[in-house]
Amino acid sequence: PTLFHMAERGSWASIQRCGLLSTSALLDRYKVTGSRREIIESCRRPQSVKLQAKNLPEAVVRDQIPMDDAGLLRCLPKHISPRDWYQLLNKKVFFWLNRSRLYKLTGAKAYRDKYHDVIEVDTASIISSYREQIWLCPMNSGNTKPFPHKRDENTFLRIRDYPYDQWRQKRQKGERVVELAIDYSVPDLARFVKRVTVVNGKNEVDELYRRP
Repeated sequence: PTLFHMAERGSWASIQRCGLLSTSALLDRYKVTGSRREIIESCRRPQSVKLQAKNLPEAVVRDQIPMDDAGLLRCLPKHISPRDWYQLLNKKVFFWLNRSRLYKLTGAKAYRDKYHDVIEVDTASIISSYREQIWLCPMNSGNTKPFPHKRDENTFLRIRDYPYDQWRQKRQKGERVVELAIDYSVPDLARFVKRVTVVNGKNEVDELYRRP
């Protein structure tokens, strides 16, 4: 019933106003071009990147610490390069389908000491509005550690094409779909938000918003 998105601490106000933007959408909005865009959009980000532009609030493109080129070279087919995979992911916005997956990320070594804005979204209503832009994925597509699971152009599938019955035979409830991704952006995300909290590790430390 609920999707979860982990955002940079302090970003809820901007997301509430402007929507949830993919990395590519953010780069478009902040008019980032040339070599800087190539580095952010088509290469691994070992650390978060701040974006600034006149008349726009500062935005942060999050790091990709859990993924690296070496791991991708091991798990991607030869016709898909790490660059292709980074670009593919950067064109989407992502949600976890359960709280345990969210906490696995917020509790990971690279993030457990940080605070995050966690946005809880009503699943049924966002699917009703964005069904044709939604992809389902059976893995953490932005992770290659400690083991890089195989992936290719069919890792993300539309709802109608996703082999849910096959995954039901292999996995327990809650793990048959791991990620829900939406193309480019969700400009009206605030319409679907149920609650926003501040999370540190696996602990909720504040509530920023609750739907009336």
